[in-house]
Amino acid sequence: MIIKTKKYQLDKKTYIKLALVNVLKQQWWAFLIPLALIIAGLFLPGTGWYISGAILLTVLYLLFWLIQFTGVTQLEQSKIIFDRLSYEIDSRQVMIKLNPRQGSPIQWNMIKRAEKGKDYFLLIISKGQLIYLPYKVFNSENDIRFMESILKRKNYIK
Repeated sequence: MIIKTKKYQLDKKTYIKLALVNVLKQQWWAFLIPLALIIAGLFLPGTGWYISGAILLTVLYLLFWLIQFTGVTQLEQSKIIFDRLSYEIDSRQVMIKLNPRQGSPIQWNMIKRAEKGKDYFLLIISKGQLIYLPYKVFNSENDIRFMESILKRKNYIK
């Protein structure tokens, strides 16, 4: 069985938010450095420098990733991500369709992780590459259940 979705255009703000959350989930350990500075600042003299340095470091880290993902939305090479696309999903691959004749396959082994949200599926290929499939793009409740069963069989979700 093949799941054929409706055409959907990913909003740039949604992309930035999803990509930023994805990076923060993957690199949670980066916040240990500012945390260590704050803890050191509590026990060493001159605490203001450690605490303000930790805050500055955290803000700069978040700003770096925010600029990266905002930049992706402006690049010509990434324009395809924000076009109206439809998807054909089966147990072999996810086919991204620009129109009925043009498409690009993504094999399941290229997808690193998947998430099932309250009203969406998120397929993560890399830090900045993701496929966001809200439930509204599916044609029926059966398509949503079949997508969920594929992700379970591939051990992406439990």
